[in-house]
Amino acid sequence: MEVLELPVPEAGPGQVRIRVRAAAVNPTDTMLRNGAVISAWRQKEPPYVPGMEAAGTVEQIGMGTRTDLRVGDRVMAVIVPVGSHGAYAEQIVVPADSLARSPANASDVEAATLPMNGLTARLALDDLRLRPGDTVAVTGAAGAVGGYVIELAKADGLRVFADAAPKDEALVRGLGADVVLPRGDDFPLRVRAEVPGGVDGAVDTALLERRLLPAVRDGGRIATLRRFEEEGERDVTFHPVVVSEHAREADKLERLRRQAEVGLLTLRVAEVLPAREAAEAHRRLEEGGVRGRLVLTF
Repeated sequence: MEVLELPVPEAGPGQVRIRVRAAAVNPTDTMLRNGAVISAWRQKEPPYVPGMEAAGTVEQIGMGTRTDLRVGDRVMAVIVPVGSHGAYAEQIVVPADSLARSPANASDVEAATLPMNGLTARLALDDLRLRPGDTVAVTGAAGAVGGYVIELAKADGLRVFADAAPKDEALVRGLGADVVLPRGDDFPLRVRAEVPGGVDGAVDTALLERRLLPAVRDGGRIATLRRFEEEGERDVTFHPVVVSEHAREADKLERLRRQAEVGLLTLRVAEVLPAREAAEAHRRLEEGGVRGRLVLTF
């Protein structure tokens, strides 16, 4: 990774240019950098710029764009990175329906952790089709997405069973989990011991995948990340969350903003680094143990 000088992008019809102040560092970014998911980028010439979520201020609004935003407004955005179009940039152009105002009580650094991670959590819960009073298991509960899943699930009236290492138990309880169980491959069996028939659904941010099946009741649903979708058993089905397919749903971002403003969502920043230290941020994320999100500032 290296710092580059690129032309300033111009906002066209239906687009907004953001002066980026902060961009969150996500696992998907490291996968783009190390080549694990580079196939979608090969249709574009380098250089490649990663990053899926950012916060800053509106700098330019494209001709004819329908929006109630004005130049200078503070906003957060979901970005689908392709080629040199990514969030790790001082300026980026996005569709007007890929952004929303930042929470009024949050800094740009804090706001940058919400749009993509919060949207992932929201989509995962929507895929489960649960009703108030239902039960849900959450793996990777201490992570950024897992934490948002817990808080959104509680706002939806669900009973949450979450995993945690001993050092993270207080954190996960503080996010609202009803029952906190030790993390690991036996987490599904511990859930089944608490709920003999199995929970109604599960959100798998720890990538247990098929190992999570025992936790879920017959006919239940499991929301997965990284496009995991296989045939289950006992009519349990897997439902991959592909946030890039929902990146232009400003109404969902607006709902997340409101929930953050009233305290239903906790914006967790692990550490702030200047953009020139993006490589170091990737190293720290890949080492594991990061709670919340690393954020780059511009």
